[in-house]
Amino acid sequence: MIEVLIDSVRVSLMSQHRIVVLREEGGVRYLPIWIGPFEADAITIQLQGIEVSRPMTHDLLRELIETLDGEVSHVIISDLQNDTFYAKIVLEVRGGTVEIDSRPSDAVALAVRMDAPIYVADDVMEKAGMEPEEELSLVDDDEDGPMGQGGVAVAEDEDLDVFRDFIEGLDIDN
Repeated sequence: MIEVLIDSVRVSLMSQHRIVVLREEGGVRYLPIWIGPFEADAITIQLQGIEVSRPMTHDLLRELIETLDGEVSHVIISDLQNDTFYAKIVLEVRGGTVEIDSRPSDAVALAVRMDAPIYVADDVMEKAGMEPEEELSLVDDDEDGPMGQGGVAVAEDEDLDVFRDFIEGLDIDN
């Protein structure tokens, strides 16, 4: 298992799709995962320390777990099948360990509320992890120098086209 941190939650200006970007702790690989808008908001609200007037769904889950004297040990992005990520929430309850199947977005939203570590299975990171220095090459199509006015980052792997299209539409300055 590889421990990761939440690098960012991004919104495409063109389509309003969201992506959570997990970064390998102490490493250079990133794992981008498409998530829904509500889960993106749930993660962002907690990371930014925003107070909400009523509990959100992930706040309710945290309260249930704590009320039952449970604890989230960690969450793991455990599998990738047919371009769909799978996750598990690992709970410590009554002296035992319980694994609960989850969407990655819900697992991450709960992990940030419970201060639980987030892990990615080695094979998932091997399949879908990206190293910007290796995965992206710089194309300079004018004479302004590297990444001048017309420079564009281009993915070398055709399987990454969907991520490249999404990332190119992101507002990275915010």
